[in-house]
Amino acid sequence: MLFADRVDAGRRLADRLKTFPRENLVVLGLPRGGVPVAFQVASKLEVPLDIIVVRKLGVPFQPELAMGAIGEGNVRILNEQVVTATGVAAAELDEVEARERKELARRALRFRGTRERVPLAGGTALIVDDGIATGSTVRAACKVARAQGARRVVVATPVAPPDTVAALRDDADEVIALYTPEHFYAIGQFYADFTQTSDDEVVRLMQCSPTHSAAVAGAAGVSDDPPGRDEEVEVHAGAALVGGHLTLPDGANAIVVFAHGSGSSRHSPRNRFVASVLNGAGLGTLLFDLLTPAEELDRANVFDIPLLAHRLVEVTDWLREQPEGRDAAIGYFGASTGAGAALWAAAESGLDVAAVVSRGGRPDLAGPRLGDVRAPTLLIVGGHDAVVLELNRDAQAQMHCETRLSVVEGASHLFEEPGTLDIAAQLACDWFVAHMAPVSHPAG
Repeated sequence: MLFADRVDAGRRLADRLKTFPRENLVVLGLPRGGVPVAFQVASKLEVPLDIIVVRKLGVPFQPELAMGAIGEGNVRILNEQVVTATGVAAAELDEVEARERKELARRALRFRGTRERVPLAGGTALIVDDGIATGSTVRAACKVARAQGARRVVVATPVAPPDTVAALRDDADEVIALYTPEHFYAIGQFYADFTQTSDDEVVRLMQCSPTHSAAVAGAAGVSDDPPGRDEEVEVHAGAALVGGHLTLPDGANAIVVFAHGSGSSRHSPRNRFVASVLNGAGLGTLLFDLLTPAEELDRANVFDIPLLAHRLVEVTDWLREQPEGRDAAIGYFGASTGAGAALWAAAESGLDVAAVVSRGGRPDLAGPRLGDVRAPTLLIVGGHDAVVLELNRDAQAQMHCETRLSVVEGASHLFEEPGTLDIAAQLACDWFVAHMAPVSHPAG
């Protein structure tokens, strides 16, 4: 697999585009799967993010055959050759368009809400998808962007076959693909996690994206905030050196440290998704490997909560030594067994933890230390995760800090059901935003 998930693909595409000219640039994600990728690109480049909604106009008696496409702003592009060859009458064409335009309007309202469409006139439209197979939808999007006034149209994607890339150059001024494998069967073959993107996730990402004015100001270099960071780091945890990924939005004064569950790592697709939600709200995140590769060979270490908690404390100390972490509020997000480690670490005397969130966690594993936790703690559990739900209820009864148990109905332990991880991520985001006021640490 080339990519862990769409967040990973988006970050790597953003790295490729980091020197792309930003003047009058708008990033356009193709709903649904292209939006998580586009979100990472727009965030990295600090330019506006919007969606580009297109609908194919299928021949009435052969819907898979496109006779044109429509876009917002009453844009209609026709393939006159197909219309003539199939003999579609004007009334039939109008009927198809009316039906598709209702669906287009519904999707645009669903994804964008009341936010105005970002104008493209005279600027550059950077159309982003999570992968391109045949390219038919992207070609339609290119035509729509031009019809909406874009002076220049560029297509960017993590992966596409070389013949599709070549064909797209007839419609786009430039096509950028990170990988162009000859043996291409489906986009999903290049992702470890290619879970379908939900409508709710698209809506959330659009809500988290920078406002048009703020993004333009950032692109123009007029922001007073210090530059952000989004990079792989080596974290010194005592004598160990572990891999991590640190993301600090501009001006972030709070950082959430992630503790993953057993059998996972800093590349956990679910944790990365939650991290992207927190980043969208202006919170920094640090995802790191709790164990070194050598330590992972001993499976007993994976379930050694005191060891994992000690590692989390050491990583927090490392973070405090970084310029961005010295005065930042620090929070913990723990998943599964990682939640036990997060709560154990939060109970350490002298460790200033502002808030803790457990997602599908095992707080019972921190049993001896639960009563010592002082940080406000949110326990998120799936409604279908009966055993873990009961363990969380028991753990909550032992805690003396501010706690809340939020049950996500319809969710199992891994929150794999459509929309459930979105809900959990937003619950976590709201909790951290409410409880992570900046703190100041005296020098020395």
